[in-house]
Amino acid sequence: MSVREPARPRRNLRPRDALGRPLPYGSAGEPPSAEPGPALDPVDSLIQAQQLLAAGRPFHAHEVLEDQWKAAPAEERELWRGLAQLAVGITHAARGNRVGARRLVQRGRDNVARFSRSAPHGLDVDALLSWSDQALAEIDAGRSALTSPRFVGPNQ
Repeated sequence: MSVREPARPRRNLRPRDALGRPLPYGSAGEPPSAEPGPALDPVDSLIQAQQLLAAGRPFHAHEVLEDQWKAAPAEERELWRGLAQLAVGITHAARGNRVGARRLVQRGRDNVARFSRSAPHGLDVDALLSWSDQALAEIDAGRSALTSPRFVGPNQ
């Protein structure tokens, strides 16, 4: 039986490595991606996810983005879902799962593309689509170490 956080019933407290793989109970593991509680401000979520990606923790970035997806207004949910899918696609690539990586990056790209004309929170959807196309080419070429997409500008 797994132990779950009371404030986030879907978040499992089992220790995990940097790529989100479960470790034995009692292991140190990686620190959680965020404090339990409500989702962060959307821009803060993007900044935190960007920092986690830069630190080589795409699974944890995915968790931050997934929390925002679940808390977002209906008109933004597919955008946040797509961003979370991009992060988990990076996770799959790093784990060597090319098929899963390709599927998730493609799904994420498709969901983010819907917002190319009206992206909220300062997101550069064209840059994310460009990154997605490059990531798909890298996955097809057999690369497992993908660069990180940029959610926020360098000054944030």
